[in-house]
Amino acid sequence: MILRVEHTTEFGYDGPIAEAYTELRLRPQEGAGQHCSSFRLATEPPGVRVREYLDHFGNAVHHFDVLESHDRLLVTATSEVWTPQAPVPDRRVPTPLELHDYLQPTGYAPFADAVRELVPGHAGARELMHAVYSELRYDPGATDVQTRADEVLALGRGVCQDFAHVLLAASRLTGIPARYVSGYLYDPTLVGDNAASHAWVDVWDEEQGWLALDPTHDREQTEAYVRVAIGRDYADVPPTRGVWTGQAVETLSVRVGLQAL
Repeated sequence: MILRVEHTTEFGYDGPIAEAYTELRLRPQEGAGQHCSSFRLATEPPGVRVREYLDHFGNAVHHFDVLESHDRLLVTATSEVWTPQAPVPDRRVPTPLELHDYLQPTGYAPFADAVRELVPGHAGARELMHAVYSELRYDPGATDVQTRADEVLALGRGVCQDFAHVLLAASRLTGIPARYVSGYLYDPTLVGDNAASHAWVDVWDEEQGWLALDPTHDREQTEAYVRVAIGRDYADVPPTRGVWTGQAVETLSVRVGLQAL
């Protein structure tokens, strides 16, 4: 499948600010059958010099400064991505440090009692995914970007980020290395800018490699998924992150559009 992704982020301020530094993790990944054939960033105000580096997890990070006074910053990332028709496990063997990172609890995915109670005895990764799917109900108004896995389980509901954090904690508790995946999910029933970012989980299997599991939908990754970044949890892979100087109050709005070509 060939997908065109347009991700627009608007930072608004109720007064002028003097400077803003912004990091973006929006470029789709290469590998495991996925290929990003084009990627373009556009900013308003224009003329911003954008730099790029790879972070600790191999994600592409774009960053820039806006030094002049402004009360609005608009960033649009446009990508065209080829996705594999069938799941292609990433067979790159993780290093000992990576295995350590992907087996530890994190702020979003703690080894809490609620997570321990969810884990069935001797469960494999797919059984854990099904347990998370069965335990939680999708509800976009129940949580926020700071909600932890144990809080999600107490509520019994959440969004894709929450489902992913619960599966991360459950997998790691059973000794299965697991990493957070951020990206997009194409749904042909959603038109215009009604799409949204998505999150799921990779789990390590010594025979098959990294397997991509989506606990929100209780299935493996398909050609409808676009992978953007990986990390220990959401804190490692936010689409945008930044700081600014001034006394204004910031508002953030995001629009995502996906189109099959």
